[in-house]
Amino acid sequence: MQAQLIALDWGTSSLRAYKLGPAGVVLEQRSLAFGIMHLPSEPRDIAGVRCSDGFELAFDAACGDWLDAQPGLAVIACGMVGSAQGWSEAAYRNTPVDVASLGQALHTVRSVRGVDVHIVPGVIEQVGLPNVMRGEETQVLGVLQDLGAEVLIGLPGSHSKWVEVVDGCITHFDTFMTGELFAVLSKHSILGRTQKVSEQFQGAAFDRGVQVARSADGQRGVLSTLFSARTLGLTAELTPEQQPDYLSGLLIGHELAGLPTGARDLPIILVGAAPLCARYQRALALCGFARVSLAQEATERGLWQLALAAGLTQPSLEA
Repeated sequence: MQAQLIALDWGTSSLRAYKLGPAGVVLEQRSLAFGIMHLPSEPRDIAGVRCSDGFELAFDAACGDWLDAQPGLAVIACGMVGSAQGWSEAAYRNTPVDVASLGQALHTVRSVRGVDVHIVPGVIEQVGLPNVMRGEETQVLGVLQDLGAEVLIGLPGSHSKWVEVVDGCITHFDTFMTGELFAVLSKHSILGRTQKVSEQFQGAAFDRGVQVARSADGQRGVLSTLFSARTLGLTAELTPEQQPDYLSGLLIGHELAGLPTGARDLPIILVGAAPLCARYQRALALCGFARVSLAQEATERGLWQLALAAGLTQPSLEA
């Protein structure tokens, strides 16, 4: 099957490359440890030119052979590659934003191969405190087909995003630094002193953390409840192996308490790594959210939709 598009998910720590065929079907995919902060540095020849630029080297390693085999393939990329620290900065687009408006705002950088790499802009919201995302907007747009008029999309991670979508348009989003805070507290605070990592998920401890965040004690805020991850250990109510999952549940519970008013009435779609999404699905159920589902292949589907909107590939190829 002939490829129609090369799609790149290029973040801080990794580079994922997809060769997409008709209808966006994944023909081949690769994952390299060449995120924008971990680029290769050994010079080599690319298209007859001696090159030492890390972005060029990573791009060639990811898909150079695909371009050699099928010259003229369009290339689209999302993520931190379009940040100020990336290959070339793609300016943020303001909310509200949809596939069509993002697809018409792609930023282009020409590679040493002479191939244009079309970079998806990030999204910024400037109502109240400013908020930004890069890469997540593509995942969101990749799961919007056949959905209702209004949906809430959760993207768990170091900086979890909760994105409100109305009629296919990103209207509002919030960021919670839950994953990063968990890592910092576990590695660099007194809470980590008594923790032991368990090979088994400590479900009861996790559930207790979620429930504390929802309780009257939790209403005093996360800064008040955090110390319980230590005191419950000191009073032998949590074993060292249970403490990490208790802390995880506590932080996720506080995150869910910060979701928009009316979120329980909306269908929720989770996008991300399966083990982490499973934790969020469990916590959401404990908090009374009943309409929760998981999405797969969101990034590559989003990149395909954006390429269609930009005219990099043709709808007729989907048949």
